[in-house]
Amino acid sequence: MRLGIAVDSRMCMACYCCFTACKDEHCGYASKLSAAQPMMGQYWIDVREWERGDDSRHIKTATVPTLCAHCQDPACAKVAKNGAVYKRPDGIVIIDPEKSKGQKAIADACPIGAVYWNEEYQIPQKCTMCAELLDDPEYLAYMGDPKFKVPRCVEACPNHALYFGDLDDPNSEISKAIAENRVTPLEPLAGKETNVKWLNVPTVFLAGTVYYPKETEEVVIGAKVKLTCKETGETWEAETNYFGDWEVEFLPKNKNIDVEITFKGYKPVKCSAHTDIDHYTGMTYLEKA
Repeated sequence: MRLGIAVDSRMCMACYCCFTACKDEHCGYASKLSAAQPMMGQYWIDVREWERGDDSRHIKTATVPTLCAHCQDPACAKVAKNGAVYKRPDGIVIIDPEKSKGQKAIADACPIGAVYWNEEYQIPQKCTMCAELLDDPEYLAYMGDPKFKVPRCVEACPNHALYFGDLDDPNSEISKAIAENRVTPLEPLAGKETNVKWLNVPTVFLAGTVYYPKETEEVVIGAKVKLTCKETGETWEAETNYFGDWEVEFLPKNKNIDVEITFKGYKPVKCSAHTDIDHYTGMTYLEKA
């Protein structure tokens, strides 16, 4: 059995229920697996948000709940002394609150900044995946059914953006969610095997708006948009909506993209863009063929 959490960024609405539930559970409460989480300065599950887009005509936001990845080969364990960081048989990575005293290098080693340094206690701290609750025979989540013990953050999410379960069981809900969605590891964790999986984290989008000839000021519905990556030849297709807008999401970063817009009875329009950032290519006006 290998326990894990899947985070579906697409479903997160930044309500911070997960964050609040984590604080409610761990602030002021210590266990043998961790000292109490401070009220301020630590985010064992951090809802990281940013604004996307370089033009006010097409702006989006992204929200990615971020917690300890519970790596299979943890960077924090490599710098820890005296076995201060260990991985349980179920895959959960734990920082021993006694053995880790004075070892700030453990916090510094985390590639995603999910391990925090407690200045008062002089120890590193992070998400325990609520292992102290999972180990407690008296803890019954989900209407008291012992089969559905989950971490507090998963239990609190109202939008089902967090999944918990056995990653080694292909029939578990979490395994099915991973199989059915786009797995998008956080960039610092690329190539690493982790027990927390991130799904549908956005990369880069290109977008634009298509109009008929400029004098009409009418948007085009159903124009075909084809994107081609110059470096790889990979292509993507889209179609303008009722507002004349088109968008292609999940593009590879730092590539040169050719954009071709076609609509029956009008001349094709071509332009190019670079995916260093989320980019709005602007308003395209068609001319009759």
